[in-house]
Amino acid sequence: MEKSILTSIKKLLGLAEDYTNFDTDIIIHINSAIMILSQLGVGPQDEAFQITSKKDKWSDLIDEDDDLEAVKTYIYLKVKMVFDPPQHGPTENALKESIQEYEWRLCHQAEMNEKGV
Repeated sequence: MEKSILTSIKKLLGLAEDYTNFDTDIIIHINSAIMILSQLGVGPQDEAFQITSKKDKWSDLIDEDDDLEAVKTYIYLKVKMVFDPPQHGPTENALKESIQEYEWRLCHQAEMNEKGV
């Protein structure tokens, strides 16, 4: 069964699917990360994409043929940095470096997909 974007990110954050107290906050942060991806050329470019609930699936955002699975990790890392930031400086720096690497790799993959490589 295909997972929803919200449910996946909540699981990675350590939140149960049925715990909905922070769903609005997490949705806002997910949509911010999706907007950044769109500006980087990753994901749907013809229209703005946003999630509104757990009904929104990963396949609504990315096509599995595009080899962009890292989008899931990238969105998680971006949400974590805002929703549950690390309290330890070196951990925060490591997350920021990971985010930057994912941005570069996702941009590169999107460009390759666009060229048909």
